[in-house]
Amino acid sequence: MADQAQSVIVDGTNLLAGRLSSNVAKLLLQGNHVTIINCEKILISGNRRNIIQNYKNFLGISSILHPEHGPYHPRRPDTIIARMIRGMLPRKKPSGTAALRRLRTYVGVPSGMGTSKKTSFDSAKITRPIANYTSMSDLAQEVGWNR
Repeated sequence: MADQAQSVIVDGTNLLAGRLSSNVAKLLLQGNHVTIINCEKILISGNRRNIIQNYKNFLGISSILHPEHGPYHPRRPDTIIARMIRGMLPRKKPSGTAALRRLRTYVGVPSGMGTSKKTSFDSAKITRPIANYTSMSDLAQEVGWNR
């Protein structure tokens, strides 16, 4: 555990979703409070058509007996990222549940956080031109998010 739990604000602009999620999960398990801003600008690598098709297939998963009982799938960029991070935490253990409670995700920059010091992870930065990636806002709009 970390000696001193701290509040970390991460700017998601031009960061890879998976690498960002794994770094944030580690911070959460160490006892830090993590806030991710600009979730709509987080990028996913790979073929755009395949990414969108795979997510649409994921949205088709529901209960055979009563689909309204779930599972419920996120469609907003901030909730998609929170769900990705949840998948990297041991959420059925008390440590994972507590870690998930310390996570906050936002679309854009909330008022009051514009002047705060923001952190970025070098391992999560993109290495190719931005045209080779799909943004979270593009994915979310394709699966039903209306700004």
